[in-house]
Amino acid sequence: MSITIRDVREHELDSILALNNAAGSTILPLDAAGVRKFHDEAAYFRVAEAEDHLAGFLIGLRENAAYASDNFRWFRERYPQFLYIDRIVIARPYRGLGLGRIFYADVTSFAEVRVPLLACEVFLEPRDDVAVLFHGTYGFREVGQRNMASVSRHVSLLAKELCSFEFVRQEYLEAGGLPNQAWLAGRTHGIPAPQARIA
Repeated sequence: MSITIRDVREHELDSILALNNAAGSTILPLDAAGVRKFHDEAAYFRVAEAEDHLAGFLIGLRENAAYASDNFRWFRERYPQFLYIDRIVIARPYRGLGLGRIFYADVTSFAEVRVPLLACEVFLEPRDDVAVLFHGTYGFREVGQRNMASVSRHVSLLAKELCSFEFVRQEYLEAGGLPNQAWLAGRTHGIPAPQARIA
């Protein structure tokens, strides 16, 4: 099976909404306005395409995004620069095939040339040991816990320091910027962007 990781396309937002709201209790539901806001605000909004089907997506926001999430604001109050993974959703037929690790490798590659920290949270009620273990083995550590008043659930706030960022900052960001390479390009919000294929 061939997988393509690419930026979301505007005409796919209805499919993203359906995929999100079919994901189950570990993903908060969205409405059309919420998906549109992510499309407009997210620094990272990529999909996995498999066999001409959307197999999943991951949404990441920079610290300056106009986003009202309490968990996002918790990170913004404590860290000056980060990419916050708001949600990752894998369609049921494609779960267990390693797409989560593919997405996390891709979002890490995107983030480490831009920010020193990758941030996210996992629900602790109900406890999802698969998600906790996944993040722990991927280098995340717990930096806090809080209750989400909006859904009355406890979450673990996680962060992963991106050790290569300091090199990138000194050698490139402070010296004119990143090289003009397709794989280093930021999100284009509607303009076709480079794709990564995994066979």
